[in-house]
Amino acid sequence: MDDPTRGYSAHKESHLKRLRRVEGQVRGLQRMVEEDKYCIDILTQVSAATRALQSFSLELLEEHLAHCVVTAAQKGGPEAGEKVREASEAIARLVRS
Repeated sequence: MDDPTRGYSAHKESHLKRLRRVEGQVRGLQRMVEEDKYCIDILTQVSAATRALQSFSLELLEEHLAHCVVTAAQKGGPEAGEKVREASEAIARLVRS
């Protein structure tokens, strides 16, 4: 795509903040294992980190569809089909995870 902006560009700082929070959660998990915390407590935190990443993924996908896919569709040509295929594959990966 010729447009160097990405669908997430307008919310980049917010996304980075969310990812730093997830990074902190993962570091917390490492600490919990190092400190021999109770298994269920660790699993609870794994679930929270997983949900945070899933939520981030869905928001990023929405932005991709609204920006990258729509822009390619408006331009037409083979790139439009390629963007739809990429989005479909990304959705399939998210559903399987």
